[in-house]
Amino acid sequence: MSHYKLLCHYWSQPCIRTDAYTLSKLSTKNVVSIDIRSQENDIYNTLIRGSPVLYLKMQNSILLRTAPRYSGRLIQRPFILNQARFNGTTFANRPMMSALTDAIKRDHSELNEYYEKIVGTDDLDTQTRYQNLFTWELARHSIGEELVVYPAFEKHLGAKGKEMADKDREDHQKVKNVLYKFQSMKAQDPEFLKTLQDLFKDLKEHIKDEENNDLPALERQLDSDSSDGYARSFERTKLFVPTRSHPSAPDKPPFETVAGLMAAPLDKLMDVFRKFP
Repeated sequence: MSHYKLLCHYWSQPCIRTDAYTLSKLSTKNVVSIDIRSQENDIYNTLIRGSPVLYLKMQNSILLRTAPRYSGRLIQRPFILNQARFNGTTFANRPMMSALTDAIKRDHSELNEYYEKIVGTDDLDTQTRYQNLFTWELARHSIGEELVVYPAFEKHLGAKGKEMADKDREDHQKVKNVLYKFQSMKAQDPEFLKTLQDLFKDLKEHIKDEENNDLPALERQLDSDSSDGYARSFERTKLFVPTRSHPSAPDKPPFETVAGLMAAPLDKLMDVFRKFP
């Protein structure tokens, strides 16, 4: 009987994000063997019983990955267990988000984390570093959505999708205007925290609507391959867009693409001289 041996770990600390994947901080380890011909529930129970591993859904497969302690490098190659062996694409009793939703929610979670870092300290240097990181993430995330996600709303959801995209672009414009002000402020400015709090209040409302309504509506129209494709496009797009807010720039392709390609090099050059965590 054919088995794959997987190096498994006990969860000990909160997860951290490394690149496109979430890797865990790990302590003790254990080795288990898993029959790749087992059914979903058997595999899930084997993993969850004392020796859970990190798993991700990727390209119609279940990807099982492990990570070394306090490091983003993999200690062994990922094991991909083919979907056909499972009668499905997810572990039983453990639903997984679709790839596009997962990518967007991950960004939302990071923005919340950076916000908390800023408002949770009185140290001006820490506030400045996370101000730059918050700006960097939000600027890229917003344009990534405008170039990839909102056109998908319009393509797959018809008139309702266009209405959703228009509203989301209005929300973004509102946030961009405040971000433009915030990104240039000094941490010692009396209005620094208030400006961020006002920005984040609007952003949270937008995130709530997007996660609870817009993304579920889109994902219902997508198969897993399409969702994976949009997720990859979203992540790739963020590599080439501006890292600062430019509220006067267009917010729809193709003009936003052109404006972004023009602004991005200068933003990235200036990032070299900014402080980050």
